[in-house]
Amino acid sequence: MELKVKRIHKDAKLPLYQHKGDAGLDLFSSVDCVLEKGEVKPVPTGIQVAIPERYVGLVWDKSGISLKGVHRLAGVIDSGYRGEVRVVMVNLGDEPFVIEKGMKIAQLLIQLVTEVKVVESESLEETSRGEKGFGSTGKY
Repeated sequence: MELKVKRIHKDAKLPLYQHKGDAGLDLFSSVDCVLEKGEVKPVPTGIQVAIPERYVGLVWDKSGISLKGVHRLAGVIDSGYRGEVRVVMVNLGDEPFVIEKGMKIAQLLIQLVTEVKVVESESLEETSRGEKGFGSTGKY
């Protein structure tokens, strides 16, 4: 499968796998910026992508950045979207986080999507879990 990528900023870097077998393509910032403590900001990558039909691009954290309290939000790129890929980032850490042009800021996973038909129902099948959630299975 091919992923078509268009550079829309002269300093943009194309997504790439760092190692054979990696699940995610690294995404890079196309700007220098600072993410202040508690701030949410869309960070531009300077690229547009053409996700193939029946697939989705899922944007995930880079673990090294996450350890500093900086995470990505809103990580779905639909196959029909052709705008700039921007990574919405939040700084939950105690210090401002400096993002440099060309820095890895997230990773992109391309995954198959199964389209479902939504059917309204008066009842649902019973399961052993039922409506239990949010810690209902215990700590251990």
